[in-house]
Parts: sequence; structure tokens; C-alpha cells
Amino acid sequence: MSTSDTLDLSPTPSQTTPPSSSDRVPPLVRGLPLIGSTLPMARDPARFFARCYRDYGPVYRVNVFGNQLTVIAGAEAATFMGTREGRDCLRSREAWEPLYKEFGASKMLSAEDGEMHKALRTVMKRGFSKEAIKGRYQNMLDITRDTLLRDWSVGSQVPVVEAMQFLVVDQLGTALTGQSPREYVKDIRTTILYILNVLVTQQRPKFLMKLPRYRRAKARMLELGRQMVRDYRSKSIATPDEYKTLIDDIMDAHQRDPELIPESDLAMLMAGPYVAGLDTVANTTSAIVYTVLKHPEVLRRVQAEVDAVMDAQPINEDDYMRSMPALYGAIMETMRLYPIAVAQIRIANKDFSFGGCRIHEGEMIYLGTAVPHFQDAFYPDAEVFDIDRYARPRAEHLQPGAYSPYGRGHHTCLGKSLAEVLLMMSMAQLFYLFDLELPSPDYVLKTKTAPTPGPAMSFKVKVRARRH
Repeated sequence: MSTSDTLDLSPTPSQTTPPSSSDRVPPLVRGLPLIGSTLPMARDPARFFARCYRDYGPVYRVNVFGNQLTVIAGAEAATFMGTREGRDCLRSREAWEPLYKEFGASKMLSAEDGEMHKALRTVMKRGFSKEAIKGRYQNMLDITRDTLLRDWSVGSQVPVVEAMQFLVVDQLGTALTGQSPREYVKDIRTTILYILNVLVTQQRPKFLMKLPRYRRAKARMLELGRQMVRDYRSKSIATPDEYKTLIDDIMDAHQRDPELIPESDLAMLMAGPYVAGLDTVANTTSAIVYTVLKHPEVLRRVQAEVDAVMDAQPINEDDYMRSMPALYGAIMETMRLYPIAVAQIRIANKDFSFGGCRIHEGEMIYLGTAVPHFQDAFYPDAEVFDIDRYARPRAEHLQPGAYSPYGRGHHTCLGKSLAEVLLMMSMAQLFYLFDLELPSPDYVLKTKTAPTPGPAMSFKVKVRARRH
């Protein structure tokens, strides 16, 4: 029986142990000469890792343009990342260090481990949580509505990903920083595209960083961060505690402890929420538009729910997430089938054994934590879009290691709770306001993988009419 045939896949002493002489070399996934597995991995990395898990087990190597990368995958990997041993065996710095150095900063949250990671996470935790918009749900819904009405006109063919990027900037700007820099959207996206592809995932050559297009976009993004710092410092009245945003928390920490948050890091930290959320949230919301429209029975259930909730005033913040179970299920199911966090990159902090294979100190490791999303052992008929998987008694996502849309371990997305609320708000307003349709009933979503997985920029829907 293969490891994917059982639901108890958490690491055991036989899977994660100190290295021994009996450890084998992780098997190499068969591929084409020279380029190895480059093409199938680029086309659909989530399902590629799942197929390799099925054929080779939880540890294997892939050849990408002549470089052999080690992959630890499945529920084993997801559970391992949440253990003390996982924290001891893996580190993040090398994967993300080029990013913050590119901005002239000294550190960033995703590149730190241990006590420094805890300290930075403490500074940013409230500003990235749903507490940041507590008491302001109606305000956020109004911002969402206004943006959608501006960008989604009746009769138009809307480029969904681009439109969602503008929505994300409006939402994040208001929730996290107090302003919406829509004019910087394309610069932010270009900067993300180059940095992730060249410096973080190393899928593109370094000479691309010298291109004028990237250099202009990077300069504009730094300009945004510096302007935000200047605007903050020019305020004559301090922000009351109940209205403080992420920018207030960062600037307060800088005042208290300039070694933790030095001046050189401020511009990057101010623009950071847009880097973290622009592609990820926009890709997810775009995929939800596709999956709901692709399944008419789901669309009918979602519309009935959002009509009831949006017509009832005032908004009940405490019950907002629970009040639309069909929409919540559609969002959860979309994030399962179209995960953003396909794999997380880490470096082996020391020699260790995993699944009977030897992992060497200094190896770059891809952790395929989304592999269980595509396994029938966790999700019966895993390729079927089923929004009722998440309600009890089924609750298929609660099985150990089964669901990882926001990453795993102590680097799990800090903005998870805020993202969940904003996703619900965006989709509730969109399906409440508009009658939308796909290019054709048999349309199949085209996807991209760079810089993050998601619908292709060419994905469009038609706005047939206003519903409300």
C-alpha cells in the first residue's frame, strides 16, 4: 500500500529521524534530457507534485533546467513543518534574502526564523489580522462596492485578474495603510513578477533585473513606500489606538526599537502588504469567479445567500463568515483546487532523514504541502468541485495535513484571517451586484504559474446586467 492510501500521514520516527547509514538517495523523477521535469512543473506545479508523490513517495528529486531540487511532499510535509523538528531542520533566509536586499533592507518577516521571526510577527500581527477592520465591515463593503461599480460596467468584457488587482489595492490600502495607491498597481505587479521569478524561485536569468522596465517599476514602488513614511510623519495628530493600521504599528515599533525596525527597512515594509497580497488575493478571487460561474447550481446557491445577507442591515460582523456557507464552501474549494501556496521553499538547516531518505545541510527544498488537495484519500473524487466538503460532518479539510492554502508551519500567512474576510466581502458584493457569464459554457480556465499560480491575465467575463 502506498502512503497516499492511508489518512494517517503525519511524520513518525520512521519518516523523520537523524541521518543514518541506511538512508537512500531520494529518487529522481524521470524527465526529458537536459530540461528534466521543467515543462510539466511549469504547466501545473500543484498537480505535478501530486503525480510525483503518487509515483515516488513523499521525498523525491526533480531536474529543472539541469538543477536537481529535492521535494518533500504530501501530508507528511505539511505536518512536519508544524513540528519543532521541522523548525529545527528548515530555515528560510536564503530563499528570501535576495528580495529584501534588492530593496536595501536588513530583514523581512518571511526570511527570518526563531526569535527574530517572533518579534517581527508580533509587530505586524494585529495589522494583518481581521482585527484591523473590526467595526469597519460596512465601510470595507462600501469600498468594495464602489470599486466594482467603477471597474465592472454592464455590457463590458472585464479582464478579471487585472480588475481584481485594483480591488485588492483599494481594500488593502484602506485596511492596512489608510490609503489606496491605485496608480502604482502595474508597478507593484511588475516588481513582484521580476523579483519572484529571478531572485526567489530562480526560474529566470539574473540579467533581467537590469532591464529598464523592472528598474522603473522598482523605483516607483520604493517611491510609494517612502511617500507613505513622509505622509505618516507629517500628521499632526496621533492615531487613536482603535483606529491604528499596520503602518501605525510599524512606525511605533521603529520608534521603540530602531534596531528591530531600522529606517532602511521602512519603505519596503510600507509597500510590503501590496507585494504580499496583490497577486495572491487577486488570483484567488479570479479563480473563485471562474469556479462559481462554471457551476450554475453553485451560482444559484451563492446568489440566494448573498441576496439575503446584503439586503439585511446592518451587517453582523460576528456572524458574517457563518452567514454564507455556500459562498464559504466555494471559496474553500477553489483554494483547494487552485492553491497559491503550491510549494514553500526552504533550506536544510542540518543533515536529517525524512521518509527513509537523506537530506543534506544546505540543500534547497521544495515543500509540496498542497499535494493532499488532489488526493482521493483526503477528498473523495478530488478533481470534482464540491462546496459541501467543508461542512460537518464531512469537514474533509480538518484531517491532519489535508488543507494548506495559506502555507504551513510558523511561516503560515500572517494575513490569513484578514484574507478570509476580504475574500468573502469581495465575492459577496460581486455576485450580489452583477449577473456575469463566462466566455462560453464549455470554457476551461487558462492558468499561469509566474510569479504565482492563478488564472491567466487573458481571463475575461461578461457583465450581462446589474442584479441590484
